[in-house]
Amino acid sequence: MTAAPPPRAPRQRKQDTLDRLAADVDLWVATAGGGLPYLVPLSFLWDGETLLLATPITSPTGRNLAASGRVRLGIGPTRDVVLVDGTVEVVAAAELPDTTLDAFAAKTGFDPRGLADYRYFRVRPSRVQAWREVNELAERDLMRDGRWLV
Repeated sequence: MTAAPPPRAPRQRKQDTLDRLAADVDLWVATAGGGLPYLVPLSFLWDGETLLLATPITSPTGRNLAASGRVRLGIGPTRDVVLVDGTVEVVAAAELPDTTLDAFAAKTGFDPRGLADYRYFRVRPSRVQAWREVNELAERDLMRDGRWLV
């Protein structure tokens, strides 16, 4: 077994998190509805303040996002995880600028604009946590109540 690397300073962890949000394409979306949890992978676009997802409004994920207005997102591998808790706004394609829709399609390789039952979901982070190893758990909170702590 190899020793864990030393813990990153909170500022470095925040920068690594922002880099992951900008570069990664996919994440795990956890929702709940009707007493059942639901977990699916989706692609996303980070605009520096919010994450944009797209899925059918009639899917369990779409229904849960619209009904609860809350979500938990998991990004990265288990030894370099970013967890985002956030509030959700359902957005029709017509409500978004073409530049945003083009950026989403370019980053994700998927353009749902022509699919009638798809909606976009804008996630505003309220809590962000990031850690690699147990030695980073104590300072894993990078954002609380929608405000960066670092």
